[in-house]
Amino acid sequence: MMIGLASINLSANILSASMGLLSVFIFTRLFAPHEYGIYLLGVGFASVVSTFLAGWFRNLILGQHARDSGSDVRSLVLHGYLLCCLTLPAAYGLGRLVGLDAVATGAAVSLAAAIGLFELTQDLLRARLRAFVALKGTLARALASLSLGVTVALLAPAGFLLLTSGALACLFAVAVQSRAAWRGTKGKFDTAKIRSAALQGLPLTLSLTLLAISSVTDRFMIANLIGAADTGRYIAGLDLVRQTLMMPAMSAAAAFIPLAVQIHASRGRAAVQSHLAECVELLLGVTLPACLGFAVISPHIANVVFGAEFREIAAQTMPILAVAVVCQILTQQYLHASFLLSGRNGFYLINIGAIIASNVILSYVFVSGYGILGAAWARLCADAFGFFVALALSRRAFPIPMPRGRLALAMIAGLTMAFVVTAVDRTLHVSDFAACLVLIGTGLLSYLASCWLLDVCQARRRLRAGLAIVRSKLASIVAGAASP
Repeated sequence: MMIGLASINLSANILSASMGLLSVFIFTRLFAPHEYGIYLLGVGFASVVSTFLAGWFRNLILGQHARDSGSDVRSLVLHGYLLCCLTLPAAYGLGRLVGLDAVATGAAVSLAAAIGLFELTQDLLRARLRAFVALKGTLARALASLSLGVTVALLAPAGFLLLTSGALACLFAVAVQSRAAWRGTKGKFDTAKIRSAALQGLPLTLSLTLLAISSVTDRFMIANLIGAADTGRYIAGLDLVRQTLMMPAMSAAAAFIPLAVQIHASRGRAAVQSHLAECVELLLGVTLPACLGFAVISPHIANVVFGAEFREIAAQTMPILAVAVVCQILTQQYLHASFLLSGRNGFYLINIGAIIASNVILSYVFVSGYGILGAAWARLCADAFGFFVALALSRRAFPIPMPRGRLALAMIAGLTMAFVVTAVDRTLHVSDFAACLVLIGTGLLSYLASCWLLDVCQARRRLRAGLAIVRSKLASIVAGAASP
């Protein structure tokens, strides 16, 4: 059952990411950089506000709705969400304060409210293991967003209208799922229960909201310093890098972090440290080559994915941003496990606050001096600083291993792959799309060869075990076919 649910959730993520990539391909060709920049700024602002609106109820849904104990928490969630929506006028004022114009702010606030409702609906469905219905909602939102966005682009290509179309797509997806998620909701407005849920959800909400703020700080700094057009060009590349490279890391962390909690509870500190040492090697062994490979072939990716007005800046900034993602992955998907295992939730706030503060300062200095390229370097420096802060905090929380020798081998394998891909790239004289295919295949083969030679992530043992399983399966099939 778990594998089936995980497969459906992974399919939803892949479908959503694929539709997002198609949207970038289309929108960067149909929208001017200024209007697309307004849209991306609005989306970033909406992501922060929606996190605040919905974050209070995530643990409530997972903790009580999933148990199906007879108490219907949906009324409490709905009433609490509507109360949070009373803060939307303040969110509008905040949007104006960070530099969005009045119309774009109104559209972004509407999008935030729609995203919050959509995310809560998805959480209710996942808590009751209705993964297939959640998949339909995800697909409905993606298709509606793309269809309405193309319609806006053809009729009136304005950023605020694209934001509005995104809000309508979320509401359409909610309507698709509402029968399964919200039908039969019962319960009166209960002030005491809402207050209790708010107090319980406050730490998680603050952490999630700060994390969302840390991911959008640089785009608003750029917009206020050099304008929305260059912001659109920069964010298009930034979002593509993050969406592409964070997915495998998040999938890996979703597997090993819950297991680490179980091992810590049942077998103690030494066992979980051994488990985490293997996990961080695997995490770096998967994400480092992906990030380095993306950085090396970024010019080809930019030419394939983006419209003509976006390609130059994306090709310049994406290699830097791809390296920054390595620091971000190690911080959020590994070192933060230390805070979880130790119960030091306040360390999340310290670490994320340090990233935000450094990003604001560095973005102001670097963008003022070096323009759009300085924003990418500021992001890299801020994420690297966040990594070292998290590493220092982990020593005071739950010391988790960083096996330098094994990680060094993974880095050597990744750098070797990058060198081989760069050398092959210089000899190619084909289209950008063909170059991407050839270079990805070359990088994969060279990295696997390096992993075998250096035994990265215990590649030899894992391959031998995999071959043994295959031989055993084939033998059983042959024996079954030979028997009468």
